[in-house]
Amino acid sequence: MKYCKKCKHLHNDSEELCTACKKPLYEITDENTPVYIMSAGGFELQRIKTALEDSKIPCDSIPQKYTTSAKAVTGYDSSYQDIMVPYAAYEKAYDVLIGIGAIKDGNEEIIDDTDNSEYNAEMEEFEQMDSKKRLIVRIVSAIFLIMIFAFVIYGTDFITGFIKGLFS
Repeated sequence: MKYCKKCKHLHNDSEELCTACKKPLYEITDENTPVYIMSAGGFELQRIKTALEDSKIPCDSIPQKYTTSAKAVTGYDSSYQDIMVPYAAYEKAYDVLIGIGAIKDGNEEIIDDTDNSEYNAEMEEFEQMDSKKRLIVRIVSAIFLIMIFAFVIYGTDFITGFIKGLFS
């Protein structure tokens, strides 16, 4: 197996350049070389690291470049991080991640925990509007927006007048 020294992704022996960062690939000479297994963030990151540590697989996470975190404000780190495991433990770590549902069997990462089994593609079809219909929808929307503003303003004025009348 070959790997990229920059991003730590594994590649087949036939490849010469990394598909992620376009850097040259090198043969793995040390079994303890850290290699990328997947990216995760937030609760999912903690869940994966705990599962790997419970299986006695050493792991480390490295923040991805160009991601921001709100940890300073919220106290919770929501940025995605790359999870690294030693090359010798890669197969076992991969099996553990499949077992906990973090990776599908086809090497496809599961990022979203929501169940989309009831998703219906037919619901996503949108009707193309002609320009005349689009113009009518925009005009009606603008009129409703103006009516809402007027209702709020006149309602507030009525309520303040009523309250003033109570104290007069």
